[in-house]
Amino acid sequence: MRDMPILGVSDLVVHFPTRGGLVRAVDGVSLDIACGETLGLVGESGCGKSTLGKTLLRLIRPTSGSIVLDGVEIAHLGRRALRPHRPTMQMIFQDPYASLNPRMSVGRILEEPLIVHRRGTRASRTERVLWLAAKVGLRPDALTRHPHEFSGGQRQRIGIARALALAPKLVICDEPVSALDVPVRAQVINLLMDLKRELGLSYLFISHDLGVVEHVSDRIAVMYLGRLVEVAYRDALWSRPLHPYTRVLMSAVPVPDPREAVAHRQIKLEGDLPSPVAPPSGCRFRTRCPWATSECADAEPALREIAPGHRVACHRVAPGPGGAAVGPWTVS
Repeated sequence: MRDMPILGVSDLVVHFPTRGGLVRAVDGVSLDIACGETLGLVGESGCGKSTLGKTLLRLIRPTSGSIVLDGVEIAHLGRRALRPHRPTMQMIFQDPYASLNPRMSVGRILEEPLIVHRRGTRASRTERVLWLAAKVGLRPDALTRHPHEFSGGQRQRIGIARALALAPKLVICDEPVSALDVPVRAQVINLLMDLKRELGLSYLFISHDLGVVEHVSDRIAVMYLGRLVEVAYRDALWSRPLHPYTRVLMSAVPVPDPREAVAHRQIKLEGDLPSPVAPPSGCRFRTRCPWATSECADAEPALREIAPGHRVACHRVAPGPGGAAVGPWTVS
């Protein structure tokens, strides 16, 4: 699976000029997503997750860097040259109330991508719309109704069906369940996983909910203030987080068993999230890190492989005996 990436990103930068200075929303991100893989992307609000997702779709033009989609470099293609590649990548948006046109029927919403990209005849488009509705669990009579007549979970199903209309290979899910009630979240997550298996999709799953990301992902990338600080396979990250920021995030996950919760220690951060206009020198997490040293202020740590498939950007993490990584918070 790792030999054929559907998406390859290298040194991606997205800066926004403002009166207060240059906002470094995404600042040198490199990642890849294999065919059929789900890469989870986590981090606190304002770290650049959604900006990264929209840039990969070229809804935002990158400042610099490379985006290779299905073997084609698309980072700096013009609008006309990019158009043939749009169907390969689609997005499921966070808010199902705001992402659907209230004036369109559901049938027209699902048919619109096919019309824009000139796919098929009217009869074949109608057949495709019926197929899409059935795939996400909507009845045929739903196609004549409008978005305001549906619940949040049903609207998100409509958004999922629309994303699948052009048979994409890569779907970027931008917090697709955060606006839904807890019971509905499970239904939508199960639907996404079923569609991935059946249609051979690849996902970038953006969320701040570590429990959801752990459930759906093959690998997980952790983002802080515009940069990736740790990337690992799900089980490795869950059992042995190595970057201090990842450890902080993991410690904040509630423990359902009261007996285990007694021994669970949450790591509390001091200070606020620094401004992306003026990030700290060296390691960007050092101003809040309980284990920071003077070295952390002098040089920015590279995202390097510490163990097979496990990359970490931290000066204080190093390979240990037997291939196990160690840091000041680990026991070797």
